[in-house]
Amino acid sequence: MQGHRLRNWILAGVTVLALAATAAVLATVESGHARADPLVTVSVGSSPTGHPMPGGFVGLSMEYNWLHAYTGLNPRSVDPVLENLIRNLGPGGQSPVLRIGGESTDGTWWPIGHERTPAGVYYSLSRRWVKTVHALARDLGAKLIMGVNFAADRPDLAAAEARAFLSGIGRRYIAGLEIGNEPDNYGLFPWYRTDQGRGRWVWARPSNYRLSDFIGEFARFRAALPPAPVVGPAFAELTWLGGLGQFLAAEQGLALVTVHRYPLHGCLTNPAQPGYPSAANLLADQASAGLAEAIAPAVGVAHQHGVPFRLDELNSASVASCLGKRGVSGTFASALWVLDTLFNLNRVGVDGVNVHTLPTAAYELFTLSHHGRHWRAFVHPEYYGMFMFAQAFPPGARALPVSLSPSGSLKVWATRDRQGTTRVVLINKDATSSYQVQLDVTGQTGPGQLERLEAPSLASRGGVTLGGRTFGGATTTGRLAAPHTEAVTPSRGTYSITVPPGSAALLTL
Repeated sequence: MQGHRLRNWILAGVTVLALAATAAVLATVESGHARADPLVTVSVGSSPTGHPMPGGFVGLSMEYNWLHAYTGLNPRSVDPVLENLIRNLGPGGQSPVLRIGGESTDGTWWPIGHERTPAGVYYSLSRRWVKTVHALARDLGAKLIMGVNFAADRPDLAAAEARAFLSGIGRRYIAGLEIGNEPDNYGLFPWYRTDQGRGRWVWARPSNYRLSDFIGEFARFRAALPPAPVVGPAFAELTWLGGLGQFLAAEQGLALVTVHRYPLHGCLTNPAQPGYPSAANLLADQASAGLAEAIAPAVGVAHQHGVPFRLDELNSASVASCLGKRGVSGTFASALWVLDTLFNLNRVGVDGVNVHTLPTAAYELFTLSHHGRHWRAFVHPEYYGMFMFAQAFPPGARALPVSLSPSGSLKVWATRDRQGTTRVVLINKDATSSYQVQLDVTGQTGPGQLERLEAPSLASRGGVTLGGRTFGGATTTGRLAAPHTEAVTPSRGTYSITVPPGSAALLTL
């Protein structure tokens, strides 16, 4: 009874506060003192910066043991919805770069003779699995980064996997063999638990495992692999990444530097901790520009050694077994985060990015299901942000310099492609304020077309539209129709654009 009274008092109090707040807003409006939307002046220069956008910049990262949930198990009929969702991220016939690995890299093997499954391994590859990946790569013309088991400390296991990939998938589709997954965490996090998960924890390496130890082991594994491109070091932490130059000096001829990063930590529970998984932290500059700046020195080191740098595992929030954060990852806030982050990563010279997805994660990009031969997908908000980036930054395009005043929650990026088309992306991460943008684009005086990326709120997990289009509750094709755009005509050379709270817009000129 007391609980009912308390609830009624609380509800009454909330109602009074809500009415008072509404009255205050109405009084402010009636008195002519309503808060005006912030005005931002933006200038886009005409001299391109950075390198031309390479093909396959935006790719996916998927786990060995979950790949079948996306592709199906029939190599003669790979999920066409998945294939179209991948093609959307590389328009114009690009060859997508797909990475298969993640935590399952060190839990997977190719069975050797009559040998029993090694400790720590929970997934066995099969000929059907390999044929399915071959069919996926063939249909897409994809290049694959394939992880091989390093935690087991058995080069013969890694070599067996590599031979199966090269012969079954085909050398033409293998961009590189990635040795292990986040070895800088081997001495920090346990690898597996004995007695089917009920016994003691086992670590892949001792707690005093160091970078110098890894470098020596990497060389031993590389020597055991069949001739093929090798990539690495697949580090997750900035500490070992600081020794990238030492690693590259020891490993001449590496095909690609690969690194993994997540701005937030899904297991943290104290909001005061850095990296706590909240929407506010995901939309903060530290999670996008800060993430890019943190790896920028390593990008420079890789390029000094003549090796491309690929962030081949990225998403919003993860650590150990915490695969994202419900209510943060998978919301529309993640769409704006990934859109801004991809531009920032390009700015510091990253050569490509693979966004990680798997069915059990809060940050999953799409959820696929099938009935008989018919596939369907629910597309999560983050994917829409990746899709807009792919539209805004086609292969061969280069970034244009942008200045804006005042700076704040509005982020602006601009590109120009080989045909001379200019695209400007405006991202409003503010949850409550619209921005009135006065945009000047050097050399552009004609009308443009505006495409918007919107959702009911930053917390929305559905209802996302890109250019007025949506995949809706389910798509059976993975395709979108032509976008609905708004004509924007400049006045005295200036484009006036309103960017609502928690939204983005793409202006094409």
